[in-house]
Amino acid sequence: MHKDLPSTRYPLPAKRKAKRILLKSKKQVYGDMLGNNASMFQGEGFEFAELREYVYGDDVRKIDWKTTAKLGKPFVKVYKEERELNVVVVTVMSGSMYFGTVKQKSEVAAEIVATLGFSAVKNSDLFSHMLFADKMYDFGKPSKKQFAVHQAVEDVVMFDPIGKVGDFEALTQTLNQRLKKRALLFIVSDFVGEIDLKLLSKKHDVVAVMVRDRFEENPQELGYLRLIDMETKESFEGNIDGATLKAYRKALLKNDEKLYKQFKKQGIRFSKIYTHEDVVVKLMKRMRR
Repeated sequence: MHKDLPSTRYPLPAKRKAKRILLKSKKQVYGDMLGNNASMFQGEGFEFAELREYVYGDDVRKIDWKTTAKLGKPFVKVYKEERELNVVVVTVMSGSMYFGTVKQKSEVAAEIVATLGFSAVKNSDLFSHMLFADKMYDFGKPSKKQFAVHQAVEDVVMFDPIGKVGDFEALTQTLNQRLKKRALLFIVSDFVGEIDLKLLSKKHDVVAVMVRDRFEENPQELGYLRLIDMETKESFEGNIDGATLKAYRKALLKNDEKLYKQFKKQGIRFSKIYTHEDVVVKLMKRMRR
């Protein structure tokens, strides 16, 4: 069931764009680019079973430091493998996603959803997608069918983000309530603003996928302009000079440094994909590290 989404047919241009994204992503995931390689997913996919004393050759990342400190010798966590991963992809669509010099960030987000969705289905994992902005607009049921990927991509392409602000606090609360089973959770957004995913990282294997455009990180002087804030729909005018751009870059850099520090502290993997990059190649490179 789609909440607050049009119940009529999608406009033809949007349908064509979604179809193009789906065909391209499917070809890359099922074709020569991935071939018979292992899945790009390296989520835990394991359920904790017991603790045992460390032996030479064990993965040091599985050391339980709290137990190690308490007993004075290293112990590692032993996991039992689960049958399948629960892959959940969340696309956060704010007005700032309606931007791009090569292609719109929202279109790149749709490509990311397609790539992750087809990869999950190809790997016989469960896939579900949530569309979120100021609130939840849709949350598909977990599925191993390609139709679920098609629906998710069409929803992202069709969604109008103008006038909407991504509410990460509401997103965190919604996911915490709705996701009962541990998930490999991908959150797709441009990640600008106050964001804290600590609550989610305690229960899930979280991966933040940042979508950016080179120009928004390193804009050029544009002179005197009238602009529109895509999140508030308010227009304003001003001189986009060197001093203005310096302050803007400083603020964005501060935003990102705070995010990266937080992600590392909370064990959240993250990747940044620009509008001119190939989504599949970038995701493969990041997820297989």
